[in-house]
Amino acid sequence: MAVDPMLQPLVAGFAIEAQEVIQKVTMDLLELEREGLENDALAKIYVRLGRHLHTLKGSAASLGLQDLGDIAHKLEDALAPLKATTQKMPRPVVDILLHGLDLFMLRAQAHADGRGELLPDPAAALAQLVASAPPPEAAAALPGGAFAQVVPVPQTSVDTGAQTASQGSAGGPPTPDHQGESTDAGWRVSARQVTSLMREVERLREVRLRVEERSRELERVSTLLAKQGLLAETAEARTLLSGTGRSLRTDGEETSDIVDALEDGLKAITTRPTRTILEPLQRMVRDLSRQLGKEARLSVVGAEVSLDRRLLEKLQGALVHLLRNAVDHGLEMPAEREKAGKHHEGALTLRVEQQGNLLYLEASDDGRGIDLQAVRRVAEKRGLVTADEIVRFNDNQVRDLIFSEGFSTRADVTDTSGRGVGLDAVRATVESLQGRIEVASTRGQGTRFVLTLPVDLGSSPVLMVRALEQFVGLPMLAVESTQLARADSLRLGKRRAHLEHLGQLLPVVDLGARLGLRASAPPAEGQPLLIVQSGGKRVALVVDAVVGDRDLVIRPLPSEVRDVAAWQGAATLSRGELLLILRPDWVVSDSEKVTVSAGSRRALVVDDSLTARALHRASLEAGGFQVHLAASGPRALERLAADTYDVVICDLDMEEMDGTELIARLREKKETRTLPVILVSAHDSPSARERGLESGADGFLSKRECAAGRLLAEVLDVMSRRGSRA
Repeated sequence: MAVDPMLQPLVAGFAIEAQEVIQKVTMDLLELEREGLENDALAKIYVRLGRHLHTLKGSAASLGLQDLGDIAHKLEDALAPLKATTQKMPRPVVDILLHGLDLFMLRAQAHADGRGELLPDPAAALAQLVASAPPPEAAAALPGGAFAQVVPVPQTSVDTGAQTASQGSAGGPPTPDHQGESTDAGWRVSARQVTSLMREVERLREVRLRVEERSRELERVSTLLAKQGLLAETAEARTLLSGTGRSLRTDGEETSDIVDALEDGLKAITTRPTRTILEPLQRMVRDLSRQLGKEARLSVVGAEVSLDRRLLEKLQGALVHLLRNAVDHGLEMPAEREKAGKHHEGALTLRVEQQGNLLYLEASDDGRGIDLQAVRRVAEKRGLVTADEIVRFNDNQVRDLIFSEGFSTRADVTDTSGRGVGLDAVRATVESLQGRIEVASTRGQGTRFVLTLPVDLGSSPVLMVRALEQFVGLPMLAVESTQLARADSLRLGKRRAHLEHLGQLLPVVDLGARLGLRASAPPAEGQPLLIVQSGGKRVALVVDAVVGDRDLVIRPLPSEVRDVAAWQGAATLSRGELLLILRPDWVVSDSEKVTVSAGSRRALVVDDSLTARALHRASLEAGGFQVHLAASGPRALERLAADTYDVVICDLDMEEMDGTELIARLREKKETRTLPVILVSAHDSPSARERGLESGADGFLSKRECAAGRLLAEVLDVMSRRGSRA
């Protein structure tokens, strides 16, 4: 079988990836031979084996390597009878699966070496492989190694000497001599060494930021001296400072050039365009559609985005699963599509977009959509949920069931589906990369999967802005332009303002109000406006000041606050300050949809940490609260004088006014004397708890307890004891 010359470099990469997957499968098979494994551990290994074999099959098919896809499918067949059992895998079956993996890897390496057209047809070896596999109950009674004679390690008929030389010492499948490494003209570089070098470049970037800050400080000193007048005593100092300032600026510019050059070089070594994994999927979609009697066309948007090679390799299997699922389950037959008023050819779309350190991968189709009733029936039938639970599920929760282990709406097993792996494997891959996957579907119109993943290779341009006293960052890729508010370009409505921009009316969003720092108000004359876009949506974002652009490394947030919708990560500024980075999709999302009824409970969160305020707000809004925020005690008193609240959540230790002092001020006034107050502290010590409760607080939680989800329950309990509207 000859490989398309355009795909030959990808086949070589696939051979390396397959070797790594097969090594994991081999270790799992050896683990299954052990005695004493618990049922849960056995079940997890069988599920993992199914995922790996399904990934090998899908990846091989995407490159047109049908012989490898057939081998993986037969291995799945051999594994299938055992997946439902809780017994260890009989040794003869392990032998058969290991021999099948040898056959897969030998042929994969031959394809990678350009010898695929010389390979013999694997049909005979496959027939022998499957025929030799006994049923589980029969295999368990057979002596170990009985099938080593029946199914010998397959060999190809060409270049056996070269293959033997590349075999491992144990006689296993060939191991590429560049496994896990990048090679170029004899240079051997491990991933660990490249990662270490990237960390050093990040340190150099931080040094550059500090040099720029020192240069600005020097300019301020020179300005102060200039204000002293042309005194002889300061003339020499001014001259010296002026020369040092010029030299420092020159050094800073040179440092910046070096950092940029190093970063560009590292990106060239460690990244590649996403088209290298997306373009082969076109052929896979075509072949699979023809196999199923359907018609489909795949469109790719953003194929020029370059990403970490390791990330791309891990995502390739997930994208294969999503597209195979779309063609098999999503798209209708041509006649059915025409009857529904659709084009006979189904439309699949893959969209790739990177904003700051967030990567968005969207896979969508215009098929039949997800049948929620069918999902409910299958989930209940397969024991994923009970009948009582499923009736309480909303549509989003029902759709989420398709990611469950073993879930499949197909009753029979085919080459493409029915085994209950696929979307389960996609979610596992995404979560292993610290990302998340969401699904949206409209019956009769199609389905859309969105993968959101953090990427941490190199720096990103960030626009630093201020709302009240709070500084935050926005990825520059999401900021189309900036301008000043003018009365003649604003259209003020009853509910919100709009900006007339390039013939469009854009919703005006006040960042301070969006963050809960103040009530929403139209922008003042001359106030800065940012035109922010994400996912095809645009808004005019009102800020109090535009501080400037920075080139920063954006890191993911800690796991406790990673799911807070507003933030995509944080960066460190020159003096070590933490700058939280907003998610553009959250900024442009329709805040009007997040409305609350007039009877909603109201909470005021007081904390000088923006991260803590964001975490508390997310927890309380999930419980139906309308939440306002204050960054200090005096700001909280201003809020309380102008508005009423059902509960206050306050940090114990704040610089301007701590929590105990705020409680004392509240208890002095008649209107806030009985207002429930919960103190929160980073210190979970008996002394801190005692100090908080003695001040008159109704409850006390550590921030660790808040991150674990205790805040909402504590708030409701305190409000109930105080007699508030709980």
